[in-house]
Amino acid sequence: MNQSNTDITDLSNRILYEDNHLLIVNKRAGEIVQGDKTGDEPLLEMVRHYIKVSANKPGNVFCGLVHRIDRPVSGAVVFAKTSKALARMNALVKERAIQKTYWAIVERIPEEPEGTLVHYMRKNERTNTSEVSSTEKAGWQRAELSYRLLAAGDKYALLEVDLHTGRHHQIRAQLSAMGCPIKGDLKYGAKRSNEDGSISLHARKLRFEHPVQHQEIIVEAPPFNMLFMKLLQAE
Repeated sequence: MNQSNTDITDLSNRILYEDNHLLIVNKRAGEIVQGDKTGDEPLLEMVRHYIKVSANKPGNVFCGLVHRIDRPVSGAVVFAKTSKALARMNALVKERAIQKTYWAIVERIPEEPEGTLVHYMRKNERTNTSEVSSTEKAGWQRAELSYRLLAAGDKYALLEVDLHTGRHHQIRAQLSAMGCPIKGDLKYGAKRSNEDGSISLHARKLRFEHPVQHQEIIVEAPPFNMLFMKLLQAE
């Protein structure tokens, strides 16, 4: 697929970290990470093309996807440039050794300014949503996250969320179960959609040990949606 220099420049401006092994991109809300039935160009292919052009490589280029975030969500996504880096990053994912921090704008200020949520979750394949239970059930997976209130405005609150497990739609479903649905997230109880079809959830920060060089990597993704910063600045 041919891409213009404009596309390459746009992607290069969103690169948060790059070396010979890894590339971390700030994904826009609305972009798909991997190909799906829509046929829209995925971020994976954009990154593959960027690597090919920037490194002036003939033929096929290796680009492995380490993890995904949902289409309406923005923020940091990790890609591997080598099979060795991909295998080692996959091991870190399995060991839960990648610390993921999100920012979420929610429609209600939580009763407690910080806390840990533990629920049990099951994916509903028919509706592509996750069901949440406060009690343990056979076949349901344990889900845990911690949150703290960063800022509160008249209508919305900004939460920082640390994931301790990685379940389908976990943050969206658990915050909704707490009575604080994410702005724009109609699937989980938001009052109205965002104009651009996004939800106000942003993969803000990643922290992990480099799979090859073994130094600590800390990457922060600036949000595209200015409401995040407006809420912070209003504090």
